[in-house]
Amino acid sequence: MSDQSTDALNTSHSEIPAGLRVPMISRRRMLRLGALGIGAFSAAPLLAACGSTSSAQPSSGGSKKGGDLVIVRANDSVDMDKTTVFSNASIWVYQQMYETLVAMTDDGQGVKPWLAESYEMSPDNLSCTLKLRPGVKFHNGQPMTSADVKFSIDESSKTKGGWEFINSAIKEVTTPDDLTVVVTTKYPWAPLLADLSCPNNGIIPKDYGGKTAKEFYAAPIGTGAFMWDTWKKGDFIRLKKNPSYWQAGKPALDTVTWKVVPDDNARSIQLQGGQAQINENPPFSSLAQLKNTPNVKVDLFPSTRTDYILMNQTKTPYADVHVRRAISYAIDRDALVKNILFGNGTVANSFMMPSTPYYDKDTPGLQYDMDKARQEMQQSSVAGGFKTTFLAMSGDSVDAAIAQVLQASLKELGITMDIQNVDASAQHDMTTKLQYEIAHSYWTMDLADPDELVQYALDPTSGGHSFNTGYDNKALIDLVHQAQKEFDKTKRQALYTDIQKQAADSAFLAFLFYTPFPYSQGADVKNFKVLPTGSYHLEDVSL
Repeated sequence: MSDQSTDALNTSHSEIPAGLRVPMISRRRMLRLGALGIGAFSAAPLLAACGSTSSAQPSSGGSKKGGDLVIVRANDSVDMDKTTVFSNASIWVYQQMYETLVAMTDDGQGVKPWLAESYEMSPDNLSCTLKLRPGVKFHNGQPMTSADVKFSIDESSKTKGGWEFINSAIKEVTTPDDLTVVVTTKYPWAPLLADLSCPNNGIIPKDYGGKTAKEFYAAPIGTGAFMWDTWKKGDFIRLKKNPSYWQAGKPALDTVTWKVVPDDNARSIQLQGGQAQINENPPFSSLAQLKNTPNVKVDLFPSTRTDYILMNQTKTPYADVHVRRAISYAIDRDALVKNILFGNGTVANSFMMPSTPYYDKDTPGLQYDMDKARQEMQQSSVAGGFKTTFLAMSGDSVDAAIAQVLQASLKELGITMDIQNVDASAQHDMTTKLQYEIAHSYWTMDLADPDELVQYALDPTSGGHSFNTGYDNKALIDLVHQAQKEFDKTKRQALYTDIQKQAADSAFLAFLFYTPFPYSQGADVKNFKVLPTGSYHLEDVSL
Protein backbone atom coordinates (compact mmCIF):
# COMPACT_ATOMS: atom_id res chain seq x y z
CA MET A 1 0.00 0.00 0.00
CA SER A 2 1.44 3.41 -0.80
CA ASP A 3 0.56 7.04 -1.33
CA GLN A 4 1.84 6.78 -4.82
CA SER A 5 3.91 3.71 -4.66
CA THR A 6 5.93 3.69 -7.80
CA ASP A 7 6.16 -0.05 -8.21
CA ALA A 8 5.28 -0.68 -11.80
CA LEU A 9 3.17 -2.94 -13.94
CA ASN A 10 4.59 -2.58 -17.43
CA THR A 11 2.66 -3.44 -20.54
CA SER A 12 1.97 -2.13 -24.00
CA HIS A 13 -0.81 -1.75 -26.55
CA SER A 14 -0.81 -2.41 -30.25
CA GLU A 15 -1.52 1.25 -30.94
CA ILE A 16 0.14 2.72 -27.87
CA PRO A 17 3.89 2.99 -27.13
CA ALA A 18 5.45 -0.24 -25.90
CA GLY A 19 6.64 -0.60 -22.35
CA LEU A 20 3.52 0.82 -20.71
CA ARG A 21 3.76 1.33 -16.98
CA VAL A 22 1.20 1.64 -14.21
CA PRO A 23 2.60 3.03 -10.97
CA MET A 24 1.60 0.81 -8.07
CA ILE A 25 -0.57 3.18 -6.11
CA SER A 26 -0.64 1.18 -2.99
CA ARG A 27 -2.00 -1.96 -1.68
CA ARG A 28 -4.87 0.10 -0.59
CA ARG A 29 -4.44 2.52 -3.41
CA MET A 30 -6.76 4.79 -1.58
CA LEU A 31 -5.72 4.87 1.90
CA ARG A 32 -2.22 5.98 1.09
CA LEU A 33 -3.33 3.12 -0.02
CA GLY A 34 -3.77 0.27 -0.11
CA ALA A 35 -0.29 -7.91 -5.75
CA LEU A 36 -2.82 -9.47 -8.08
CA GLY A 37 -5.06 -12.29 -8.84
CA ILE A 38 -4.71 -14.88 -11.46
CA GLY A 39 -5.65 -17.64 -9.09
CA ALA A 40 -5.67 -20.99 -10.73
CA PHE A 41 -7.25 -22.15 -7.52
CA SER A 42 -10.51 -21.29 -5.86
CA ALA A 43 -10.35 -19.64 -2.49
CA ALA A 44 -10.50 -22.10 0.36
CA PRO A 45 -11.98 -19.88 3.03
CA LEU A 46 -9.68 -18.91 5.88
CA LEU A 47 -10.93 -19.09 9.43
CA ALA A 48 -9.08 -15.94 10.21
CA ALA A 49 -9.67 -16.14 13.90
CA CYS A 50 -7.27 -17.82 16.29
CA GLY A 51 -7.50 -21.57 16.28
CA SER A 52 -5.48 -23.94 18.37
CA THR A 53 -2.31 -24.84 16.50
CA SER A 54 1.04 -26.35 17.21
CA SER A 55 4.55 -25.06 16.65
CA ALA A 56 5.66 -25.26 13.04
CA GLN A 57 9.29 -24.27 12.62
CA PRO A 58 10.14 -23.67 8.95
CA SER A 59 12.70 -26.08 7.53
CA SER A 60 16.16 -24.81 6.75
CA GLY A 61 16.71 -26.56 3.44
CA GLY A 62 20.07 -27.26 1.80
CA SER A 63 21.00 -23.90 0.34
CA LYS A 64 24.49 -23.02 -0.87
CA LYS A 65 25.95 -20.44 1.48
CA GLY A 66 27.05 -16.95 0.59
CA GLY A 67 26.51 -14.57 -2.25
CA ASP A 68 25.25 -11.07 -2.91
CA LEU A 69 21.78 -10.80 -4.41
CA VAL A 70 20.95 -7.69 -6.46
CA ILE A 71 17.33 -6.85 -7.27
CA VAL A 72 16.83 -4.11 -9.86
CA ARG A 73 13.66 -2.06 -9.59
CA ALA A 74 12.20 1.07 -11.17
CA ASN A 75 11.80 3.12 -8.00
CA ASP A 76 13.27 3.59 -4.56
CA SER A 77 11.69 2.95 -1.17
CA VAL A 78 10.06 5.82 0.71
CA ASP A 79 10.76 5.10 4.38
CA MET A 80 11.24 2.20 6.78
CA ASP A 81 8.46 3.24 9.20
CA LYS A 82 6.15 0.21 9.26
CA THR A 83 3.31 2.12 10.95
CA THR A 84 2.78 4.91 8.42
CA VAL A 85 4.37 3.93 5.09
CA PHE A 86 2.30 2.06 2.50
CA SER A 87 4.79 1.96 -0.38
CA ASN A 88 5.28 -1.57 -1.69
CA ALA A 89 8.87 -0.66 -2.49
CA SER A 90 9.32 0.05 1.22
CA ILE A 91 7.29 -2.89 2.56
CA TRP A 92 9.14 -5.51 0.54
CA VAL A 93 12.42 -4.28 2.03
CA TYR A 94 11.40 -3.77 5.64
CA GLN A 95 9.66 -7.15 5.81
CA GLN A 96 13.12 -8.71 5.61
CA MET A 97 13.92 -6.97 8.94
CA TYR A 98 10.62 -6.82 10.83
CA GLU A 99 8.79 -10.11 11.35
CA THR A 100 5.23 -10.69 12.56
CA LEU A 101 3.75 -13.11 15.09
CA VAL A 102 2.14 -15.11 12.29
CA ALA A 103 2.88 -15.08 8.55
CA MET A 104 0.78 -15.51 5.44
CA THR A 105 0.85 -18.96 3.89
CA ASP A 106 2.38 -19.22 0.43
CA ASP A 107 -1.02 -19.52 -1.28
CA GLY A 108 -2.37 -16.41 0.46
CA GLN A 109 -5.27 -18.35 1.99
CA GLY A 110 -4.30 -18.34 5.65
CA VAL A 111 -1.57 -17.81 8.22
CA LYS A 112 1.07 -19.97 9.88
CA PRO A 113 3.11 -19.63 13.09
CA TRP A 114 6.15 -17.38 12.86
CA LEU A 115 7.45 -15.43 15.86
CA ALA A 116 4.56 -17.00 17.75
CA GLU A 117 4.88 -20.78 17.80
CA SER A 118 1.24 -21.34 18.78
CA TYR A 119 -2.02 -19.43 19.24
CA GLU A 120 -5.43 -20.23 20.64
CA MET A 121 -8.74 -18.39 20.70
CA SER A 122 -10.81 -18.05 23.86
CA PRO A 123 -14.23 -19.77 23.90
CA ASP A 124 -16.01 -16.40 23.68
CA ASN A 125 -13.92 -15.34 20.63
CA LEU A 126 -12.85 -12.15 22.44
CA SER A 127 -9.16 -12.89 23.02
CA CYS A 128 -6.30 -14.80 21.46
CA THR A 129 -3.36 -16.16 23.46
CA LEU A 130 -0.08 -16.43 21.57
CA LYS A 131 3.00 -18.29 22.81
CA LEU A 132 6.21 -16.72 21.56
CA ARG A 133 9.03 -18.73 20.07
CA PRO A 134 11.85 -18.88 22.65
CA GLY A 135 15.39 -17.83 21.80
CA VAL A 136 14.51 -15.17 19.21
CA LYS A 137 16.84 -12.18 19.32
CA PHE A 138 16.82 -8.72 17.76
CA HIS A 139 19.67 -7.66 15.50
CA ASN A 140 21.34 -5.96 18.49
CA GLY A 141 21.42 -9.24 20.43
CA GLN A 142 18.57 -8.30 22.77
CA PRO A 143 16.08 -11.17 23.39
CA MET A 144 12.57 -10.63 22.04
CA THR A 145 9.92 -10.74 24.77
CA SER A 146 6.20 -10.12 25.11
CA ALA A 147 6.95 -6.53 26.16
CA ASP A 148 8.39 -5.88 22.67
CA VAL A 149 5.31 -7.40 21.06
CA LYS A 150 2.97 -5.23 23.13
CA PHE A 151 4.97 -2.10 22.28
CA SER A 152 5.00 -2.94 18.56
CA ILE A 153 1.24 -3.54 18.26
CA ASP A 154 0.37 -0.57 20.46
CA GLU A 155 2.67 1.65 18.38
CA SER A 156 0.93 0.65 15.17
CA SER A 157 -2.53 1.09 16.71
CA LYS A 158 -2.09 4.73 17.70
CA THR A 159 -1.00 6.34 14.43
CA LYS A 160 -3.19 8.90 12.68
CA GLY A 161 -3.57 8.37 8.95
CA GLY A 162 -1.35 5.30 9.04
CA TRP A 163 -2.11 1.60 9.42
CA GLU A 164 -4.14 1.99 12.62
CA PHE A 165 -7.33 0.83 10.87
CA ILE A 166 -5.94 -2.72 10.76
CA ASN A 167 -5.91 -2.81 14.58
CA SER A 168 -9.22 -1.02 15.11
CA ALA A 169 -10.85 -4.06 16.74
CA ILE A 170 -8.05 -4.55 19.30
CA LYS A 171 -9.01 -3.49 22.82
CA GLU A 172 -5.71 -4.23 24.56
CA VAL A 173 -2.53 -6.31 24.49
CA THR A 174 -1.41 -7.89 27.77
CA THR A 175 1.71 -9.85 28.74
CA PRO A 176 1.19 -12.55 31.41
CA ASP A 177 4.86 -13.56 31.08
CA ASP A 178 7.86 -12.95 28.84
CA LEU A 179 6.75 -15.52 26.26
CA THR A 180 2.97 -15.06 26.37
CA VAL A 181 0.87 -12.38 24.69
CA VAL A 182 -2.90 -12.00 24.96
CA VAL A 183 -4.67 -9.85 22.36
CA THR A 184 -8.18 -8.88 23.47
CA THR A 185 -10.70 -7.46 21.02
CA LYS A 186 -13.64 -5.10 21.57
CA TYR A 187 -16.00 -7.63 19.99
CA PRO A 188 -15.66 -10.99 18.23
CA TRP A 189 -13.35 -10.34 15.29
CA ALA A 190 -12.81 -13.06 12.69
CA PRO A 191 -9.87 -11.39 10.83
CA LEU A 192 -7.70 -11.07 13.98
CA LEU A 193 -4.95 -13.54 13.07
CA ALA A 194 -4.71 -12.22 9.53
CA ASP A 195 -4.49 -8.68 10.94
CA LEU A 196 -1.56 -9.72 13.13
CA SER A 197 0.27 -10.87 9.98
CA CYS A 198 0.00 -7.41 8.41
CA PRO A 199 3.35 -5.60 7.93
CA ASN A 200 2.35 -2.81 10.32
CA ASN A 201 2.40 -5.34 13.16
CA GLY A 202 6.03 -6.32 12.64
CA ILE A 203 7.89 -6.71 15.94
CA ILE A 204 10.54 -4.17 16.96
CA PRO A 205 12.26 -3.52 20.33
CA LYS A 206 10.30 -1.86 23.11
CA ASP A 207 10.82 1.92 23.21
CA TYR A 208 12.73 1.71 19.93
CA GLY A 209 15.70 0.20 21.76
CA GLY A 210 16.29 3.45 23.62
CA LYS A 211 16.11 5.69 20.55
CA THR A 212 13.53 8.13 19.25
CA ALA A 213 11.19 6.86 16.56
CA LYS A 214 12.98 9.00 13.97
CA GLU A 215 16.40 7.72 15.00
CA PHE A 216 15.19 4.13 15.05
CA TYR A 217 13.62 4.11 11.60
CA ALA A 218 16.73 5.73 10.11
CA ALA A 219 18.64 2.51 10.94
CA PRO A 220 16.02 0.01 12.13
CA ILE A 221 16.41 -3.36 13.79
CA GLY A 222 14.12 -6.34 14.02
CA THR A 223 14.33 -10.13 14.29
CA GLY A 224 14.48 -10.83 10.55
CA ALA A 225 17.00 -12.72 8.44
CA PHE A 226 18.60 -9.49 7.23
CA MET A 227 19.96 -6.46 9.07
CA TRP A 228 20.28 -2.80 8.18
CA ASP A 229 23.39 -1.80 6.24
CA THR A 230 23.23 1.14 3.80
CA TRP A 231 20.70 3.34 2.02
CA LYS A 232 21.94 5.70 -0.65
CA LYS A 233 18.61 7.29 -1.53
CA GLY A 234 17.74 7.24 -5.19
CA ASP A 235 20.45 4.65 -5.82
CA PHE A 236 20.26 1.52 -3.64
CA ILE A 237 19.37 -0.06 -0.29
CA ARG A 238 21.55 -2.85 1.06
CA LEU A 239 20.78 -5.26 3.91
CA LYS A 240 23.27 -7.76 5.32
CA LYS A 241 22.95 -11.24 6.77
CA ASN A 242 21.76 -11.69 10.33
CA PRO A 243 24.25 -14.28 11.68
CA SER A 244 22.04 -15.02 14.71
CA TYR A 245 18.76 -15.59 12.89
CA TRP A 246 16.37 -17.92 14.73
CA GLN A 247 15.87 -20.22 11.74
CA ALA A 248 18.87 -22.53 11.78
CA GLY A 249 20.97 -22.43 8.62
CA LYS A 250 19.34 -19.30 7.23
CA PRO A 251 19.79 -16.98 5.45
CA ALA A 252 22.10 -18.31 2.75
CA LEU A 253 22.82 -14.90 1.22
CA ASP A 254 25.45 -12.50 2.59
CA THR A 255 23.72 -9.34 1.35
CA VAL A 256 20.65 -8.22 -0.55
CA THR A 257 20.68 -4.98 -2.54
CA TRP A 258 17.67 -3.26 -4.10
CA LYS A 259 19.11 -1.11 -6.88
CA VAL A 260 17.10 1.69 -8.53
CA VAL A 261 17.22 1.41 -12.34
CA PRO A 262 14.29 3.38 -13.83
CA ASP A 263 14.79 2.31 -17.45
CA ASP A 264 13.13 -0.99 -18.41
CA ASN A 265 15.80 -1.91 -20.96
CA ALA A 266 18.64 -1.09 -18.60
CA ARG A 267 17.21 -3.43 -15.95
CA SER A 268 16.92 -6.21 -18.50
CA ILE A 269 20.49 -5.67 -19.69
CA GLN A 270 21.84 -5.74 -16.13
CA LEU A 271 20.02 -9.02 -15.48
CA GLN A 272 21.34 -10.61 -18.65
CA GLY A 273 24.83 -9.27 -17.98
CA GLY A 274 24.98 -10.65 -14.46
CA GLN A 275 25.09 -7.29 -12.66
CA ALA A 276 21.68 -8.18 -11.19
CA GLN A 277 20.00 -11.47 -10.37
CA ILE A 278 16.34 -10.42 -10.17
CA ASN A 279 14.41 -7.87 -12.27
CA GLU A 280 11.28 -6.56 -10.57
CA ASN A 281 8.34 -5.96 -12.96
CA PRO A 282 9.72 -6.42 -16.48
CA PRO A 283 7.25 -5.06 -19.08
CA PHE A 284 4.59 -7.52 -20.17
CA SER A 285 5.52 -6.58 -23.73
CA SER A 286 9.01 -8.04 -23.14
CA LEU A 287 8.07 -11.35 -21.55
CA ALA A 288 7.89 -13.41 -24.73
CA GLN A 289 11.42 -12.38 -25.67
CA LEU A 290 12.74 -12.89 -22.15
CA LYS A 291 11.39 -16.43 -22.07
CA ASN A 292 13.68 -17.25 -25.00
CA THR A 293 16.74 -15.59 -23.44
CA PRO A 294 19.45 -18.01 -22.22
CA ASN A 295 19.95 -18.20 -18.44
CA VAL A 296 16.86 -16.07 -17.73
CA LYS A 297 13.73 -17.37 -16.03
CA VAL A 298 10.37 -15.57 -16.23
CA ASP A 299 7.71 -15.96 -13.55
CA LEU A 300 4.13 -14.70 -13.35
CA PHE A 301 3.27 -15.01 -9.67
CA PRO A 302 -0.45 -15.04 -8.73
CA SER A 303 -1.31 -11.79 -7.01
CA THR A 304 -4.12 -9.84 -5.37
CA ARG A 305 -4.28 -6.96 -7.81
CA THR A 306 -7.57 -5.75 -9.27
CA ASP A 307 -7.80 -2.74 -11.61
CA TYR A 308 -11.06 -0.82 -11.76
CA ILE A 309 -12.81 2.36 -12.86
CA LEU A 310 -13.82 4.76 -10.06
CA MET A 311 -17.03 6.78 -10.39
CA ASN A 312 -17.60 9.61 -7.90
CA GLN A 313 -21.14 9.14 -6.64
CA THR A 314 -21.16 12.49 -4.87
CA LYS A 315 -21.27 14.10 -8.31
CA THR A 316 -24.04 14.06 -10.91
CA PRO A 317 -24.87 11.76 -12.63
CA TYR A 318 -22.82 8.97 -10.98
CA ALA A 319 -25.24 8.62 -8.09
CA ASP A 320 -27.57 7.08 -10.72
CA VAL A 321 -27.06 3.30 -10.67
CA HIS A 322 -28.18 3.05 -14.31
CA VAL A 323 -25.34 5.33 -15.41
CA ARG A 324 -22.80 3.26 -13.52
CA ARG A 325 -24.20 0.03 -14.89
CA ALA A 326 -24.18 1.41 -18.44
CA ILE A 327 -20.51 2.33 -18.14
CA SER A 328 -19.59 -1.04 -16.66
CA TYR A 329 -21.40 -2.90 -19.46
CA ALA A 330 -19.64 -0.73 -22.07
CA ILE A 331 -16.10 -1.85 -21.17
CA ASP A 332 -14.60 -4.59 -23.34
CA ARG A 333 -12.41 -6.22 -20.70
CA ASP A 334 -11.23 -9.04 -22.96
CA ALA A 335 -9.81 -6.46 -25.36
CA LEU A 336 -8.03 -4.69 -22.50
CA VAL A 337 -6.42 -7.93 -21.36
CA LYS A 338 -5.37 -8.80 -24.91
CA ASN A 339 -4.08 -5.40 -26.03
CA ILE A 340 -2.76 -3.83 -22.83
CA LEU A 341 -1.64 -6.89 -20.86
CA PHE A 342 -0.60 -9.05 -23.84
CA GLY A 343 -2.89 -11.74 -22.48
CA ASN A 344 -1.16 -11.77 -19.10
CA GLY A 345 -4.26 -11.29 -17.02
CA THR A 346 -7.88 -12.31 -16.61
CA VAL A 347 -11.16 -10.41 -16.78
CA ALA A 348 -12.42 -9.34 -13.34
CA ASN A 349 -15.84 -10.48 -12.15
CA SER A 350 -15.63 -9.06 -8.62
CA PHE A 351 -13.92 -6.35 -6.60
CA MET A 352 -12.40 -9.32 -4.75
CA MET A 353 -9.76 -11.38 -6.50
CA PRO A 354 -9.25 -15.14 -7.04
CA SER A 355 -6.26 -15.34 -4.69
CA THR A 356 -8.26 -13.90 -1.77
CA PRO A 357 -10.18 -16.07 0.72
CA TYR A 358 -13.96 -16.11 0.15
CA TYR A 359 -13.72 -14.94 -3.47
CA ASP A 360 -16.65 -16.36 -5.47
CA LYS A 361 -15.80 -17.29 -9.04
CA ASP A 362 -19.48 -17.80 -9.82
CA THR A 363 -20.41 -14.16 -9.22
CA PRO A 364 -20.59 -12.93 -12.83
CA GLY A 365 -20.27 -9.19 -12.34
CA LEU A 366 -21.30 -6.89 -15.19
CA GLN A 367 -19.49 -7.94 -18.36
CA TYR A 368 -19.21 -6.33 -21.80
CA ASP A 369 -22.59 -6.00 -23.51
CA MET A 370 -23.30 -2.81 -25.48
CA ASP A 371 -26.99 -3.64 -25.89
CA LYS A 372 -27.40 -3.80 -22.11
CA ALA A 373 -25.31 -0.65 -21.78
CA ARG A 374 -27.70 1.25 -24.06
CA GLN A 375 -30.71 -0.13 -22.19
CA GLU A 376 -29.28 1.09 -18.87
CA MET A 377 -28.62 4.55 -20.34
CA GLN A 378 -32.23 4.76 -21.54
CA GLN A 379 -33.40 4.06 -17.98
CA SER A 380 -31.07 6.68 -16.53
CA SER A 381 -31.63 10.32 -15.63
CA VAL A 382 -29.33 11.33 -18.53
CA ALA A 383 -30.72 9.18 -21.33
CA GLY A 384 -29.55 11.69 -23.92
CA GLY A 385 -25.96 11.47 -22.72
CA PHE A 386 -23.73 13.81 -20.73
CA LYS A 387 -20.23 15.23 -20.56
CA THR A 388 -17.63 14.09 -18.02
CA THR A 389 -13.89 14.29 -17.30
CA PHE A 390 -11.53 11.37 -16.72
CA LEU A 391 -8.78 12.22 -14.22
CA ALA A 392 -5.67 10.56 -15.68
CA MET A 393 -2.14 10.10 -14.36
CA SER A 394 0.34 11.83 -16.67
CA GLY A 395 3.23 9.63 -17.71
CA ASP A 396 1.26 6.47 -16.95
CA SER A 397 0.80 4.72 -20.27
CA VAL A 398 -1.53 1.98 -19.05
CA ASP A 399 -3.78 4.55 -17.42
CA ALA A 400 -3.71 6.49 -20.69
CA ALA A 401 -4.60 3.39 -22.70
CA ILE A 402 -7.53 2.57 -20.44
CA ALA A 403 -8.74 6.17 -20.69
CA GLN A 404 -8.62 6.09 -24.48
CA VAL A 405 -10.50 2.78 -24.71
CA LEU A 406 -13.13 4.01 -22.24
CA GLN A 407 -13.48 7.31 -24.10
CA ALA A 408 -14.29 5.49 -27.34
CA SER A 409 -16.74 3.08 -25.69
CA LEU A 410 -18.67 5.79 -23.85
CA LYS A 411 -19.01 7.83 -27.02
CA GLU A 412 -21.32 5.08 -28.30
CA LEU A 413 -23.60 5.82 -25.32
CA GLY A 414 -23.70 9.55 -25.99
CA ILE A 415 -21.21 10.25 -23.20
CA THR A 416 -18.47 12.74 -24.09
CA MET A 417 -15.45 12.03 -21.90
CA ASP A 418 -12.60 14.53 -21.77
CA ILE A 419 -9.25 13.45 -20.34
CA GLN A 420 -7.48 15.64 -17.77
CA ASN A 421 -3.87 14.71 -17.06
CA VAL A 422 -2.29 15.42 -13.67
CA ASP A 423 0.77 13.88 -12.02
CA ALA A 424 0.25 10.63 -10.12
CA SER A 425 0.45 12.16 -6.64
CA ALA A 426 -2.08 14.84 -7.58
CA GLN A 427 -4.41 12.20 -9.02
CA HIS A 428 -4.18 10.29 -5.76
CA ASP A 429 -4.88 13.38 -3.66
CA MET A 430 -7.79 14.48 -5.82
CA THR A 431 -9.47 11.07 -5.84
CA THR A 432 -8.96 10.75 -2.08
CA LYS A 433 -10.70 14.11 -1.59
CA LEU A 434 -13.45 13.14 -4.07
CA GLN A 435 -12.36 15.95 -6.38
CA TYR A 436 -12.89 14.02 -9.60
CA GLU A 437 -15.66 12.51 -11.72
CA ILE A 438 -14.26 9.28 -13.19
CA ALA A 439 -10.79 7.73 -12.98
CA HIS A 440 -8.78 4.48 -12.98
CA SER A 441 -7.08 2.89 -9.98
CA TYR A 442 -6.34 -0.49 -8.45
CA TRP A 443 -5.92 -2.42 -5.20
CA THR A 444 -3.61 -5.07 -3.80
CA MET A 445 -3.99 -6.92 -0.49
CA ASP A 446 -1.72 -6.97 2.57
CA LEU A 447 -3.11 -9.96 4.43
CA ALA A 448 -5.00 -13.23 4.06
CA ASP A 449 -8.49 -12.03 4.90
CA PRO A 450 -10.96 -10.15 2.69
CA ASP A 451 -12.03 -7.75 5.43
CA GLU A 452 -9.13 -5.34 4.78
CA LEU A 453 -10.47 -4.88 1.27
CA VAL A 454 -14.20 -5.25 1.90
CA GLN A 455 -14.52 -2.73 4.73
CA TYR A 456 -12.39 -0.24 2.85
CA ALA A 457 -14.37 -0.72 -0.34
CA LEU A 458 -17.90 -0.70 1.04
CA ASP A 459 -17.95 0.99 4.45
CA PRO A 460 -17.49 4.76 3.98
CA THR A 461 -16.83 5.17 7.71
CA SER A 462 -13.61 3.12 7.44
CA GLY A 463 -11.72 6.11 6.09
CA GLY A 464 -11.59 5.15 2.43
CA HIS A 465 -14.88 6.76 1.31
CA SER A 466 -15.77 3.36 -0.23
CA PHE A 467 -12.76 3.27 -2.54
CA ASN A 468 -13.10 7.03 -2.87
CA THR A 469 -16.40 6.66 -4.71
CA GLY A 470 -18.70 7.97 -1.97
CA TYR A 471 -20.80 4.77 -2.29
CA ASP A 472 -23.01 4.38 0.79
CA ASN A 473 -25.24 1.30 0.88
CA LYS A 474 -26.57 0.63 4.39
CA ALA A 475 -27.61 -2.95 3.60
CA LEU A 476 -24.15 -3.82 2.30
CA ILE A 477 -22.45 -2.12 5.24
CA ASP A 478 -24.50 -4.30 7.57
CA LEU A 479 -23.34 -7.41 5.70
CA VAL A 480 -19.73 -6.23 5.99
CA HIS A 481 -20.06 -5.97 9.78
CA GLN A 482 -21.74 -9.36 9.99
CA ALA A 483 -18.87 -10.97 8.06
CA GLN A 484 -16.29 -9.39 10.36
CA LYS A 485 -17.82 -11.13 13.38
CA GLU A 486 -18.70 -14.48 11.79
CA PHE A 487 -16.32 -17.34 12.67
CA ASP A 488 -18.16 -20.15 10.88
CA LYS A 489 -16.46 -20.62 7.49
CA THR A 490 -19.59 -21.70 5.62
CA LYS A 491 -21.65 -18.81 6.94
CA ARG A 492 -18.84 -16.36 6.29
CA GLN A 493 -18.57 -17.57 2.69
CA ALA A 494 -22.31 -17.06 2.21
CA LEU A 495 -22.00 -13.48 3.49
CA TYR A 496 -19.09 -12.65 1.18
CA THR A 497 -20.84 -14.23 -1.80
CA ASP A 498 -23.85 -12.02 -1.15
CA ILE A 499 -21.61 -8.98 -0.72
CA GLN A 500 -19.84 -9.64 -4.03
CA LYS A 501 -23.10 -10.12 -5.92
CA GLN A 502 -24.74 -6.97 -4.54
CA ALA A 503 -21.60 -4.90 -5.03
CA ALA A 504 -21.31 -6.01 -8.65
CA ASP A 505 -24.96 -5.30 -9.38
CA SER A 506 -24.60 -1.80 -7.95
CA ALA A 507 -21.66 -1.09 -10.26
CA PHE A 508 -20.12 0.99 -7.48
CA LEU A 509 -16.89 0.23 -9.37
CA ALA A 510 -16.36 -1.02 -12.89
CA PHE A 511 -14.00 -3.96 -12.30
CA LEU A 512 -11.50 -4.39 -15.14
CA PHE A 513 -8.95 -7.20 -14.79
CA TYR A 514 -6.71 -9.21 -12.51
CA THR A 515 -2.98 -9.29 -13.25
CA PRO A 516 -0.02 -11.30 -11.94
CA PHE A 517 3.36 -10.09 -10.66
CA PRO A 518 5.92 -10.43 -13.49
CA TYR A 519 9.53 -11.14 -12.49
CA SER A 520 12.60 -12.24 -14.39
CA GLN A 521 15.59 -13.79 -12.67
CA GLY A 522 18.93 -15.33 -13.43
CA ALA A 523 19.28 -19.09 -13.64
CA ASP A 524 21.49 -19.11 -10.53
CA VAL A 525 18.70 -17.83 -8.25
CA LYS A 526 17.08 -20.57 -6.17
CA ASN A 527 13.80 -20.55 -4.19
CA PHE A 528 12.67 -16.99 -4.97
CA LYS A 529 8.89 -16.87 -4.72
CA VAL A 530 6.50 -13.91 -4.52
CA LEU A 531 3.42 -14.16 -2.32
CA PRO A 532 0.01 -12.91 -3.54
CA THR A 533 0.55 -9.64 -1.64
CA GLY A 534 3.84 -9.01 -3.47
CA SER A 535 6.14 -9.73 -0.53
CA TYR A 536 8.75 -12.49 -0.41
CA HIS A 537 10.93 -14.46 2.05
CA LEU A 538 14.56 -13.83 1.13
CA GLU A 539 15.78 -16.06 3.96
CA ASP A 540 14.85 -18.95 1.65
CA VAL A 541 16.75 -17.65 -1.39
CA SER A 542 20.23 -18.77 -2.40
CA LEU A 543 22.61 -18.39 -5.33
